[in-house]
Parts: sequence; C-alpha cells; structure tokens
Amino acid sequence: MTPQVKICGLTRPKDVEAALHYGADMLGFIVEAKSSRRLSVAEAARISRPAIGCAKRVAVTVNANADLLGRITGQMQADYLQMHGEESPQWLAEVKALTGLPIIKAIAIHDHSDLEKIKTFEASADYILLDAKAPKGESQRGGHGLSFDWNLLKNFTAKTPLILAGGLTPKNIKQAQHTGIKFFDVSSGVEREPGVKDHEKIRAFMKAVHD
Repeated sequence: MTPQVKICGLTRPKDVEAALHYGADMLGFIVEAKSSRRLSVAEAARISRPAIGCAKRVAVTVNANADLLGRITGQMQADYLQMHGEESPQWLAEVKALTGLPIIKAIAIHDHSDLEKIKTFEASADYILLDAKAPKGESQRGGHGLSFDWNLLKNFTAKTPLILAGGLTPKNIKQAQHTGIKFFDVSSGVEREPGVKDHEKIRAFMKAVHD
C-alpha cells in the first residue's frame, strides 16, 4: 500500500491549496467541535470546496447529533465523517445508515488496554484513527502535538485499516513508519500556530512520507 496522508485542522483556503499541491490524500476540517481550529458547517463547506475531486474531505466531529450530521452531509457534502467522541458502535452504524458516508473512528491510546477498543468498532468503522490521549483536564480532542508510545503497536494487527495520529512531524514520520501503519494524520506538526499551516512543513512532511 502506498503511504497516505490526511492533513487535519485546516482553516484557511491557502492552506487547503498547499495541502493539495503537495499531494495530501485527505483533508480534515473540524466542524462545530471544541477546538482552536473549529469551523462552522458553512465555513467548512466553503474552504473544502477546492478539494472536490482532488482529495477526500473529512468532517471531524465530536459527539455530533443527527442535526449537525444532516447539515454536514447537506451543506458540506463531506466524503468521510470522523467521529472523535464517545460514540458507540451502534450509533456509528446508525450514522452510516443516515448519511451513507464512510466513518473514521478516533480512539485515544495510552496503553495496551486502549488498543482492545478497536475490536468493538471493527464492524461499524471504515478506518480506526489512533491518537494520543489528551492531557488531563483538557477537553479538546486531538491537535495537542502529543504522541503515544508507538512500541504498543509492535506485532499489533487489526481487521480495520488504521490511521496513526498524534504528534507527527517531518522529523519523526520515518520513525512512525516503523509501526507498519501506512496512513498518517498530521495537524499541529505542520503548523506555525493552531489553525495556521506552515507550507514548508507540509512539503517536508509529504516528502519524508514518500521518500
């Protein structure tokens, strides 16, 4: 499998252009969730539009209700939904039936017991995204620039395709590739500040992934 990259937390049209220029496979837009990179549905729809036909557009949500999901599918017409909260496998199945969209389920990883959670979503998620747990007392999901111990993934396999996230940068992506995972999600590692991407870091990240 050719390595794939999702650049997440995009908030500016010029950053979308850079992500597309350097060959990102997926673009992530955080929609109406607590985040310094938060967008409204209308903003996500507008900013993501140039990616149509070039890269898959992912609406990143946290415990989204049916109303928000309906607005995402109707206004943004995203290609994927990323569920980053406490969603159950049953709710994911309902969302797939409601929206007709494939789902990326994010799971926060700290130790081996967290990896066991993957099994409960194998039937309802199209991808499982492995991210580091947020710092204690922090309610924002993801985008903290933290990694979990990648050694936990040694000899680990899953039936559902995995995406590795959390603290990835142009400098450590080669080490991350030793996990055997071929799909990577980067946000803060290619930023100057939250929500503002550094185009040189995007270029360097994409080059390191594919070299």
